[in-house]
Amino acid sequence: MLAGSYNPWLVLASLVVAVLASYTALDMAGRVRSAQGQIARGWLLGGSVAMGIGIWAMHFLGMLAFSLPIPMGYDPTITILSLLIAIASSGFALWVVCQRKFNGYRLCISAVAMGAGVAAMHYTGMEAMRMMPHIQYVPSLVVLSIVIAVLASGAALWLAFYLREASSRTKFFRSGAALVMGLAIAGMHYTGMAAAKFPANSTCSLAHGGFAPAQLAPVVLVFALAVLSVALIASILDVRLESRTATLASSLAYANQELQFLAVHDNLTKLPNRALLEDRLEQEIQNAKRESTRFSVLFLDLDGFKQVNDAFGHHAGDLLLLQVAERIRASIRARDTLARIGGDEFVLLANASEPADAAVLAGKLVEEIAKPFLIARHEIRVSTSIGIAVYDRPEQQPPDLLRNADTAMYHAKAMGRNTYCFFDASMNENAQKELQLLNDLRSGQEKQEWVLHYQPTIDAHTGAVTGVEALLRWNHPTRGLVPPNLFIPAAEKTGLIVPIGEWVLNEACRQMSEWRAAGFTNWTIAVNLSAVQFNHPGLTQMVRDTLDRHALEPKCLTLEITETTAMRDVHASLSILQKLHEMGVQISIDDFGTGYSSLLYLKRLPASELKIDRGFVCELANDTEDAAIISAIVALGHTLNLRIVAEGVETAEQQEFLSRLGCTALQGFLFAKPMEAEEFVQFATRQAARTQVIELQPAKRRA
Repeated sequence: MLAGSYNPWLVLASLVVAVLASYTALDMAGRVRSAQGQIARGWLLGGSVAMGIGIWAMHFLGMLAFSLPIPMGYDPTITILSLLIAIASSGFALWVVCQRKFNGYRLCISAVAMGAGVAAMHYTGMEAMRMMPHIQYVPSLVVLSIVIAVLASGAALWLAFYLREASSRTKFFRSGAALVMGLAIAGMHYTGMAAAKFPANSTCSLAHGGFAPAQLAPVVLVFALAVLSVALIASILDVRLESRTATLASSLAYANQELQFLAVHDNLTKLPNRALLEDRLEQEIQNAKRESTRFSVLFLDLDGFKQVNDAFGHHAGDLLLLQVAERIRASIRARDTLARIGGDEFVLLANASEPADAAVLAGKLVEEIAKPFLIARHEIRVSTSIGIAVYDRPEQQPPDLLRNADTAMYHAKAMGRNTYCFFDASMNENAQKELQLLNDLRSGQEKQEWVLHYQPTIDAHTGAVTGVEALLRWNHPTRGLVPPNLFIPAAEKTGLIVPIGEWVLNEACRQMSEWRAAGFTNWTIAVNLSAVQFNHPGLTQMVRDTLDRHALEPKCLTLEITETTAMRDVHASLSILQKLHEMGVQISIDDFGTGYSSLLYLKRLPASELKIDRGFVCELANDTEDAAIISAIVALGHTLNLRIVAEGVETAEQQEFLSRLGCTALQGFLFAKPMEAEEFVQFATRQAARTQVIELQPAKRRA
């Protein structure tokens, strides 16, 4: 027999290729398992080719490592056939391990089939040497090699099946399994090689016509490593792409879930928003109809929230809303729905079938929200006004309930705030009237339906006209002249008071300019400023522009603000009034005595006049307390060197008393009601003539 020898470097190379092929097989199993459809079939085909080439290359490098003392060569056709057998066996293995179930019976059948394929690949490859005489095999070693092939195939299939799923430790286990599998495959090959015996007179029929061993070894090694490397790199890139795709898909799913949540929830408090509230309300109505039950809708609005925002900033306002939401949630049942529908407005769908239950819940919420809040180390107090609408009629719809609860909430505010109020049908009538008033008011502003009437101010001692107060009237197309107390609150609520007030000031200054041109140079004209108008940032510039427009001296204009308005924010009021005073405009504190003035601040106000509220004057004859208050106001005004004007004078007794106390001027129906400009000129002319007659009569008696 011919004695063969092995090239240790090629043996080592075959072992490396065997381990790498085993790792590739395990990795391909994972790729095929994780893919689907056409992509899975692509990975199965590519993995079969790469794995088959790896196993075949290990076998062929093992054969090339073996050398005989005779020239050697290999039949190309048989060599390629052995490669195809390796690829087919690999494809079968990958297909098996990617099945859903893998029991012991299937493992045994698959191990035998794949082991037979590997053995067939090996012994077919051996035939590629075309030895003459034929290679003689030791039967026991051949059987042993086949057994090793079957066992190695079974181990490979089992490991590939249980390591096909990706995990944090998969790479570690795959590396160990690949080493075991590589050694098992190599053991089968070299056992089969040991089974081959070559007679002493053996020759290779393709020693000069087939593949030369010296040329094949590096080519096979490089080719096998390249194919396996490309397969692994493609797998790694695909894993990364799959991971990034999964991460992106997860991010998109999370973002979509977040968008869906935000679409029906408030961004700040995470409570349901109006859209989700209306859906829940519709469900509650359907349940109530089906089960013949009732429930309550509570509309909550915070009192004083705007002041918190103005004083501490919107961040503090947001923190306050969060704490309010938490307090409400802690006070209601899990089945109840709390929603935030805007700003500082919350709506609660409560499982309160009886008005008494709803009242108890509303009272509890009012009490809880009235407790102080700690925001950024500041103790903040707000209250809430709650409107309650009870679902008790099948025809009621979600918009009806929300509107009714909202209407009741505004009535709670009108009742003094920090309370609750149940909806009543009469409230809708009032709400409709208010809505109609607002619509008419906007139309009146567009059409300039305003007119001014003028009420004179009379010198308390001489009876002469010293000035005039411009009073706004609304010349409504159907209601006629509407007094200001019926529309000014609505104008302030909508902000229309600012352009209306600008029109009043402009018209008053225009009229005064005409009167002065006509020779009435001793008069002054007074214009009332609402709280909204007084706090408007453009007030001082608007006053300056109006005076310039009509070439009117500032001293001819008196601006009246109520005591309450002046004292609401004393420091801001001082700044505004000081600018007007420096301009030359006179300042009158209207309704004096009804507010809570501090003498410390009052003496700092650049006012030139105090107006005693008509409420003190009307009961003057019957109420000694009112007389005492008026006496104190007059004394205070004289001390501060201010003119004192008493309004609401309707009787001669009131006139005499006020004149005796020392009032500077008087105003009221005793002298004249508000009138149009032409009537006022006629009245002033008559009053001037009467004053002259009164002055002449004592002179005649003295003569």
